[in-house]
Order: sequence, then structure tokens, then C-alpha cells
Amino acid sequence: MTTTDYEASARETAEPEPGRASLVVMKFGGTSVSDPERLKAVARRLVTARQAGNRVVAVLSAMGDTTDELIELARRVSPHPKPRAMDMLISVGERISGALAEMALHDLGHEAVSLTGSQAGIVTDTVHGKAKIVDIRPKRIHEALDEGKIVLVAGFQGVSTSFDITTLGRGGSDTTAVALAAALGADVCEIYTDVEGVFTADPRIVPEARKLDLLSFDEMLEMASSGARVIATRAVEVARIHNVTLQVRSTFSDREGTWIREEDESMVERALISGVVHQREETVYRVSGTTPARLFGALADASVNVDTIVQTGDEIVFSAPVEDRDDAEATLAALGVEYTSRDDLGKVSLVGAGMKSHPGVAAKTFATLDSAGIATPLVTTSPIKIACHVASTDVDRAVQALHKAFDLA
Repeated sequence: MTTTDYEASARETAEPEPGRASLVVMKFGGTSVSDPERLKAVARRLVTARQAGNRVVAVLSAMGDTTDELIELARRVSPHPKPRAMDMLISVGERISGALAEMALHDLGHEAVSLTGSQAGIVTDTVHGKAKIVDIRPKRIHEALDEGKIVLVAGFQGVSTSFDITTLGRGGSDTTAVALAAALGADVCEIYTDVEGVFTADPRIVPEARKLDLLSFDEMLEMASSGARVIATRAVEVARIHNVTLQVRSTFSDREGTWIREEDESMVERALISGVVHQREETVYRVSGTTPARLFGALADASVNVDTIVQTGDEIVFSAPVEDRDDAEATLAALGVEYTSRDDLGKVSLVGAGMKSHPGVAAKTFATLDSAGIATPLVTTSPIKIACHVASTDVDRAVQALHKAFDLA
């Protein structure tokens, strides 16, 4: 799992000044700014937050499919694009969103300033395509807020310690927003998306799934790492480390979304299971002929996000996202180990803080899947999660069966 680490300045860690306005960080995904009309609607939402007396920082993603289109353009020019040049290219989309939002806010009578990741003080390591934030130096953000401006920050990007433009990889704008919220001491970080919050299951698979009002950081972290795509795993990890209160909500509705915060006793007693989440594809590797230290050290150096890890005797089993397959296989080849891989498996996970105090969840899980005729070739657990790898073709049925068995509708 990748985490974000940085040092906060003295100003950022100081107690808020008495009477100081609340500070809110608002992140808007690609669907929220997918065309000019939606972008202008986001500008109006930012104005509403500013008029309510808040100091407002917005983190914007690229419009719609802009990033995918830039990646396709690069591959039409080069079959293996140079990583540094690729980051220069695909970081453009977020800057376009920021510039257009600044224009829209000006037309609404509110002054704003759009900043690139580097202008906002987001410093990363030197890994192109999957950079990690190592420091945040938000001097220009503080100055603009003190001038009463709305600050617009390009998500997904920063500047490396070698002064190159870098991008943060999947979910990078979420990570940008939460890291900024931590550094600025924001009261809340709002993640705006095209759904109204976090649901007990994907409503496209389980139409009767319901929206959850409240989750702990640990529950959301397990759900995000197991397939819930409303917020990036890295962002939740940063929020947990720095105790940043999150709210996942819809750009297209004023309804309250799902709050994510530090766990307390009332949350543990609240629910046995919070949700069933899934991933349709996850590559599972079986490796022999090496040690865990050597294997996972090499995978970490290649920035492969390892998920499940199981060791039985000399064999090591691990899973990783499909998009990391090239890097994982190149690493295994370089190590000279024997390995096999399966790409016909998905993963279905039950997540709930109540598992810690309620026995019998595992028994009910396996009985439910067995009754549905669904095999589980690989199972892993944590105190609040049971994750079952199943055939990709069985993922939907497994989600539906478990959601019904645990009365989550």
C-alpha cells in the first residue's frame, strides 16, 4: 500500500486563530467538470461555499476523458512513451480545468487564482507516473486565502525534488485534496463525485443497496483497497494518518453524503457489516525460489501495489492490480524466480467494524458462497474484512448473495 508522507510547517500545525473562518477543501472529479456547463455549476458551488463564510480551496481533475485521450495521443506517437515526457503531457488536463474555473468564477464576481501542483507547493519524489508526495509548501495558497480569493489547485500532479513535473497515478486528485487538507488544517475535505456517497454495494449490481451515512477510516480504507472507487486508497490513508474528516458526496445534489472519520465506540456498535465491495479483475501470482524480503522489496522498488499476501511453505502468493501486471512480471523475471499468474479472478470483500465483536461472520460468508456454488480459491482476512477471490464470472452473483445474506438492503 502506498502512503503519503510530508512535513507540515509551523503555521500549518498551529492552533486556528480565534474567530478565523472555516477552511474547506473541495475536490471535483472528471465527471463533475466534464463540460463547460458542469464546470460553471462547480464554480457556482464554490461561490456558495465562499459566501457561507468559508475559506475555499478546490482541487480539480481533468475534464471528462481528457487524460485518457492524452494517453492515447502519446501512444500514437510512441509505443513506449518516455515517463518524464508522459508526465509533462498528462498533467495538462488538470491545469485546463483550473484555468477555465478561474474564468467562470471571475464572471460570477469572485476572484480566484488557479495554481499548478508545483505552484501550490506540492513536492514529490522522482518516480514518474506514480509519484508520492513528500512535502507541501503552501505559501501561495495561504497568501491567496488571506486576500479573500478562492484557490484552485490542479490535482494529480506536483514537482519532484529534481524539479520535474510528476503525476501521482490512479486517484491522484483525491490524494492531492486530502494532503492539502492535512497541511492547511482544513475543517473538512469534501470529495465530489457522480454518486451520492458510499453504498453498501455497487448499485449497478445491487439496485437495493443503500447509502451509508458514516464510516470509520479503517472501514473506508478496506473498502477502497478492495474495489470501492468513490475515493482513492492513498487518499484515505493520508486522511487516517492526519485525522482529516472526509465527506463523499454528489456534485449534482445538495444532499449530505457519507462522512468518514476516526472510529469511536458508537461506530463499532453501529453495524456488523458496512458493505460488500468488489473488483472484477485482480492478478494473482504464485512465486517460489525467493524470500519475502527480496520479492516484496523488488516489487516496492517497481512501484507495484501489492494487495493480498499469503505464504505457505516455500510458496508466496500475492495479488496486484491488473494495471501493474507489466511491472510485476518484469520484476519477477529480473529476480529469476519461478512463478505462475492467474488473471481470471476477481475479489469480493465484506467490510465492517462490527466484525471485531461478532463471531460467525466467516462461517456465514462461506456458507453463503457455497450455497451459491461459488468457489473461493484464495481467502484473506483482517479484523474488519473477509476478502474472497472468486472467478471473475462469479463476482456479481457473489456480491448479490452476500448483500442479501447480511441484510444490507
